[in-house]
Amino acid sequence: MTQAVWIFDLDDTLHNASAHIFPVMNWAMTQYIQTHLQLDEPAACAMRQHYWRTYGATLKGLMRHHGIHPQHFLSETHAFLTDDMVQTTKRLRQLLLGLPGRKCVFTNAPRQYAMRVLQVLGIADCFELVFSVESSRFHAKPSLRGFRMLLRALRCKAGDCIMFEDSLPALMTARRLGMRTVWITRRLHKPVYVNYRLPHVLALTHSSLKKGI
Repeated sequence: MTQAVWIFDLDDTLHNASAHIFPVMNWAMTQYIQTHLQLDEPAACAMRQHYWRTYGATLKGLMRHHGIHPQHFLSETHAFLTDDMVQTTKRLRQLLLGLPGRKCVFTNAPRQYAMRVLQVLGIADCFELVFSVESSRFHAKPSLRGFRMLLRALRCKAGDCIMFEDSLPALMTARRLGMRTVWITRRLHKPVYVNYRLPHVLALTHSSLKKGI
């Protein structure tokens, strides 16, 4: 029998990044755009949001339309992270260790940032693969190309995978490929391409597993 492959997004899926990290990250990205594209703050903020909505990642828009070097952007905008910004819970490690099958992280964040967050959470060793934005050659979610690169790295079929995400566009791509999809959200409406909805990842229980999410 083929093992299940549990694929987890990082920010706002495995931990609450909106509380302390995203506000600082958004500010850092806006400042970067101001500095390198000579825009005022409102215009830089609008550009950051527009590219995030259009491409699923601000970086992709900056690379495509402005020739921004991805490594420089990522290092400049993710250098702020401190351990106390990451909200931790011991139950998360227990949950992950109890899941049968293979586990990986698929994130649009840079590898150095992702590994540091996972280490602070105490779960870095729970995953066989951390597939960062560098791993996808900057084809960030929801890019179909990035997902296909992940599947090749895992050497598995999409039908064996269960994707946990807070981003609906990413889940739409996952479902298109044949993955089962779990939306991490407190919203009540569930789109047709979402198989299951959880208010947070810790709501994943053994009884849910038996139902084959």
